[in-house]
Formats: sequence, structure tokens, C-alpha cells
Amino acid sequence: MNMADPVPGEKSAAEKNLSDLTLLVITPDYPDENNKYIGSIFVKNQVDSLKQYFRKIIVIAPVFYSGGILPNDRHCRNYRTDNVDVYFPRCLFFPRSLGVPLVKNSHKLSFDTRLSAVLKLIRREHLEFDLVHAHFTWPSASIAASLKETFHVPVVATIHEDSGWLEEEIGMNNARLISAWQNADALIRVNREELPLLKKYNSNVFFVPNGFPMQFQPLDRVECRSRLGISPGKKVIFCLGDLIERKGFGYLVDAMAGIRSRRDDVICVIGGKGPEEKNLIRQIHEHNLDDCVRLAGFIPGPMVPVWMNAADLFVLSSLHESFGIVQIEALACGTPVISTDTVGSREIITSDNIGLFCKPADAASLDDAITRGLEKSWDNQKILEYSRQFSWDTVVKSIIPIYLQVLRAGKK
Repeated sequence: MNMADPVPGEKSAAEKNLSDLTLLVITPDYPDENNKYIGSIFVKNQVDSLKQYFRKIIVIAPVFYSGGILPNDRHCRNYRTDNVDVYFPRCLFFPRSLGVPLVKNSHKLSFDTRLSAVLKLIRREHLEFDLVHAHFTWPSASIAASLKETFHVPVVATIHEDSGWLEEEIGMNNARLISAWQNADALIRVNREELPLLKKYNSNVFFVPNGFPMQFQPLDRVECRSRLGISPGKKVIFCLGDLIERKGFGYLVDAMAGIRSRRDDVICVIGGKGPEEKNLIRQIHEHNLDDCVRLAGFIPGPMVPVWMNAADLFVLSSLHESFGIVQIEALACGTPVISTDTVGSREIITSDNIGLFCKPADAASLDDAITRGLEKSWDNQKILEYSRQFSWDTVVKSIIPIYLQVLRAGKK
């Protein structure tokens, strides 16, 4: 080892400078203390790996006031863990996921009290911070742009939106969205392919993927299946996500109808909740797949790695993805992935040694890819080795230099 090289495990001098600073994280969603609500849990996982570098991290996740009807309003209360303080100010806005007749997503930007709620919280709690990291363009990056102007701190924004959502935002040509991109000191996109879209608004754009937390690791498959009551002789397809149209689960059910017509040893388990649940149940009944396609509902965090390890294949049937964190979580368990050919998935599935592609919104193509995946001999060790680059502890090492760059620029 060269004497000028840092000792493995030790922080560089530049990284040590961060240990005197406070990072403010703005995110539209954040899990509660006990993860009863898990919205944007990937942000929490990132914070867990970042907190070692900072004196303090403050997280502000504005919550829609619903009178306790919505789960985030019901569960999310301010809390502190180690050097991380989490705040959930209540406010009013039109949630993007809430379909309101005659109210387009562009119209929803006009009524949103999250900025005022964040400013009120900062002043009431006398919060001080040196750097802001915003997740998603609206409202977080827009809020961060206002905080930059008011408190004179640099801003980094990660643009997590799926490809369809980002395309919609660009098409809006909305001044507040454009200002959020232009006024950030650095933008991060979670795939390389769409960097040019953001470079039209900001020259300081970086690629940094999302990551997986360390609980995703190989477990004994036989033991996992025993815990889940799954026969050792079955071939198991597992998928996980919000039950919404964009996730393409309807095409997966159609694909399973074709697979079932040829073999009776395959079961498909879909984890998650959402508005498409009733449609999927009806579709499963119509195909007579009740004995081989199961909607597992919400799967608690500690059980997700168990399902990932119990599966022969993990399937991502999404129509659009900016990255697709569940794919790297599966790979971290040594489980190969079948994915639709989307921008985000192409960032991850770079070889047929770790996964196979199919066409989006095409049940026959998905059927073919799953069938080939079930028949393929996979090298699980190669999959594990490939996945390590996506651990959060590794990924945040690409974020730290971006922080340091914008902090240095801010001092000039």
C-alpha cells in the first residue's frame, strides 16, 4: 500500500470535514420510527449509511393531513435515532397518487402548502443546516431551491421519478419544476441513460444508483420456504411493489396463464397493496389461477429477504422504472431477475448471467422470459458478486464527493 493511500475503513481528510456539518434531507415520504409506514424506505436506508459522515442529519418529510385516515398521517410522528432527527410536519396538497376528476398533475402544483410547512418547522425548531439533499423534483427540489435562497446553503437533488413521470414533468414546462432543476448545485439521476434530459437544465448532473440495505443477503432457501409454507418441489416466482397499473402485474397474471397451461409446478407470489388489487383478483379468477397465483398483501420489511431467498426468480413487470430497487435487493440474495426492458432495468441487468429481459406490456414476451429463466442454470455466486456494487455503504461513497464539491463551490 502506498503511504499516501488512506487506511481501509478510515475516512479521508475531506470526509472528516463533513463530520462537523449538518445535512438536511427533504423527501415527500419517509418511514415512521417502527417502519409501520414504509414510504420511500430507500431514502431511510440511504440516510442510515450517510449518518456516519455527518454530525447530524435532519429529515423533513411533509405529511398530508388526513385526520388519521391515511397510514402515513396515522403512524408518522417525529423521532430521533442516533444522530438523525426526523420531522413530519402536517400540511395540505393534492397527492400525486390521488386521482381527482378534472385536476391534472400540473394543476396540483398550484395548491401545495409543503413549502410553508417546512419553513415554519425550521423556524419554530431553530433548525440549522449546512447542506440540503432533496429527493424527487416536486415538492422536495422545489422546496430546497427556496431554502437555498433563504438560508444560502448548497442543494443536491436526486431525481428519482420513473421515466414516464420525468417525461411528464419535462412536458409541463412548469417554471417551478424548471427552477428546481436549474437552481440545484448538483442533480443526481439514478440511471445513466436519462442524464442528457437533465443536462438541458443543469450542467452539473451525476449518475448515482440506488442501493440495498445489508439485510438483503443469502439465506438458506429450504429454511425460507419452510417458514413460508412453500413446498420444496415448487418453482417460485416472486414480485413486489405497489399494486398500481404502472407495475404491470396484470401482464404477469396473463403470463402465468400461459405458463400454467404447460406446467403445474410454478407458483407466483405478488407482494404489495394498492388500487389494482380488485382487478388482479378478478383476473386471477378468470384465468383459474387461484391455486398458483397468490396476492400476499403487504409484506413486512424483515420478511422481504425471506421471500427473495425463497424464490427461483424475481420478476419486475413494470411499464416504466427509473431504477428498480427491488431488482438489486433480489440480486443481493443471489436470486436472478426477469425484468421488462426499461431505462432503469437496463442500468442493472447488464448481462444474461444475472437476469433476462422481456418487452414491457407484453404477456407473451414475459411468459417466454420466465420460462427461459426457470430452465436456465444460474450461477448464484456470480450474481452475489455483481450485486455488491449496489450496497448502500458502497453507493454513498459516490455521493460524498458530490457533497464536497458543492460545499467547496459555495465557499468561493
